[in-house]
Amino acid sequence: MSTLTGKPLDWAITAAAGSGFLLFGYDQGVMSGLLTGAAFTREFPEIDTQNGGSSSLQGTVVAIYEIGCFFGALLAFAFAERFGRRLSIIAGCAILSVGATIQCASYGIPQLIVGRIIAGLGNGINTATIPVWHAELMKPTSRGKGLSVELAINIFGVMLSYWVDYGMSFVQSQAQFRFPIALQILFALVTILLMLVLPESPRWLLAHNRTEEARHILWRLQKDAKTITKDHVIVNAEVREIQHALEEERSAAGGTTFLALFKKSPQRFRRRTLLGIGGQFMQQLSGINLITYYAPVIFQVSVGMSHNLAMLLAGFNGVAYFLSSLIPIWCLDRLGRRNLMLFACAGQACCMAILAGTVSNGSHAAGIVAIVMLFLFNFFFAVGLLAIPWLLPAEYAPLAIRTKAAALAAASNWIFTFLVVEITPVSINSIGWKTYVYFAIFNACFLPLIWFYYPEVRNLSLEQIDKLFTGEKVLLHWQESMGERQGSFAIQATTNNDESNSNEKSTSAVTKHYE
Repeated sequence: MSTLTGKPLDWAITAAAGSGFLLFGYDQGVMSGLLTGAAFTREFPEIDTQNGGSSSLQGTVVAIYEIGCFFGALLAFAFAERFGRRLSIIAGCAILSVGATIQCASYGIPQLIVGRIIAGLGNGINTATIPVWHAELMKPTSRGKGLSVELAINIFGVMLSYWVDYGMSFVQSQAQFRFPIALQILFALVTILLMLVLPESPRWLLAHNRTEEARHILWRLQKDAKTITKDHVIVNAEVREIQHALEEERSAAGGTTFLALFKKSPQRFRRRTLLGIGGQFMQQLSGINLITYYAPVIFQVSVGMSHNLAMLLAGFNGVAYFLSSLIPIWCLDRLGRRNLMLFACAGQACCMAILAGTVSNGSHAAGIVAIVMLFLFNFFFAVGLLAIPWLLPAEYAPLAIRTKAAALAAASNWIFTFLVVEITPVSINSIGWKTYVYFAIFNACFLPLIWFYYPEVRNLSLEQIDKLFTGEKVLLHWQESMGERQGSFAIQATTNNDESNSNEKSTSAVTKHYE
């Protein structure tokens, strides 16, 4: 087990979460460049849509991965709380590696489909668990930054897959597609090794009555851990606040069963679960995976480019997407979740509307504008809808149901990803530019949903967020009368050097303050 503390530990945790999501991003993007490759289409001519192959079968082969992810998220719903965050992530990476191995060795469509389903099971477990583990180990003022770094690494994975596909497109042997598929196993192994030496979530440990282990980890997470004791007033305050929140949540719902997630209660479990699911729903129906999975296909079919130029442009699109994903690292904890989501949906609606018009026009000039819109769409999405929908289920859901609520939100993401990826090839072939019209409408409809229903939780501790949902009505913003915004625990107590005389008294005062 690692002995890191403070900031180095924070960055190690973020690196591990990022490695898991790099694997997620790479696996999402890798198939897009393989679908039109010469070696791939020779091996799987049934899905070569440029030479009489079935577009619906191509959509199924690509999208069946999302079905695996959907059921993987449901596995996390059923078992992740029992086994813990770390073991669940390790299991997810191991399962994904098995699926990748089967895909790499495929010589027929059925084998390829089985491999994608198994890989999806592993990735579904990871995507349901990693954001929760990461969020529960981060301080309130850096939680948004940490999750933004994680999702930026995810997009680095997408970008990397585009360039690996492009580089291997010049290879004529079957390594053209087998090597890109096999490469993801490396990222899975890195994630497993990191998870073996990093701590479990202290909130999960407290929920399972492992108080001393949780206290030790909460102490390690303090910025000045090496200068304070494990019984410091700040550590005691965090332990008591989490325990107090957990007791209230359990008593409010009468347990943590499946029905508790949709039960009407003072803690508003149902609303908080549905908000997390809704964020993932919005992310996918924005149309992002229309671009992520099929960028080269869009450049070839909708814009009319050559295969080589389409592959090259998809690679540059991945670079621009990655650079855009760095922006929330700076602004998510400054500008807040709501503002960035509203900004993103408004911009995405405009991009899709213009894209529909330019593709329907079909001229060279219109094609250039269409390319700009594809790049610009990725910018808006990266700023406002990339990280936040993965962050909100972990933030909105209380500890008692957090694993289950996050798993359902991840399942929502994957089932709607499946829908988009399954219908895109058929839709582009059947109705062409009109495909982009309904995504423009979806994005416009998300604006009032965000404005009226999604609370701002910037710089609040996970336990403070409970307070937004437990009054007479749901508060969309933190009220200054409710205390400090930044989730700080007994800041004034840190100035007291005589811990032995003040710990118990100060901790009691802090706990009362948060109650």
